[in-house]
Amino acid sequence: MKVYTRRGDDGTTGLLYGGRVDKDDVRTAAYGTTDEAVSALGLARAHLAAAGQDRWHDAVLAVQRELFVVGAQLATHLDHWERLDPGVSRATEDMVRRLEQAIDDLTETHPLPQEFVVPGQEPAGAALDLARTVIRRAERQVVSMRRLDICPDDVPLRYLNRLSDYLFVLARAVEGGAYTRTRA
Repeated sequence: MKVYTRRGDDGTTGLLYGGRVDKDDVRTAAYGTTDEAVSALGLARAHLAAAGQDRWHDAVLAVQRELFVVGAQLATHLDHWERLDPGVSRATEDMVRRLEQAIDDLTETHPLPQEFVVPGQEPAGAALDLARTVIRRAERQVVSMRRLDICPDDVPLRYLNRLSDYLFVLARAVEGGAYTRTRA
């Protein structure tokens, strides 16, 4: 199987389950940004593995897998949403609730700083902060999709919103309080 197809040479790309859109379409930007976040999380996971922090490594891997679910939903034309499988290719309320529970659990054991945090104290924490900012961009792009009525389901937006919060909390937990604070 060849990696290249040449079908995108005209500036379009295929959607999941059919249809084509411009490569700079808002939905392409949104699901492309979730893919970018998966890669940034891969960097975090590699740093965690190198540091022997298996607990956090597995948590990040779970998020990467869930981002594929969100990305699949965003990459599907509304005409094909009936083909989406909850938890496999469509974001679910349970995914949002799991993130909320994880945030609550982490903040209970790892209190958050009261000042701004300068990313970069630990490689894994820095990679998580990078992924968090990429997720925030994806969130903004999904807002644009909703404004254009091409993402009527609000679960992907709420998932991304919670995920950015979770990644902030997780980065602080990974750093174990060893972060640089700054005053605004």
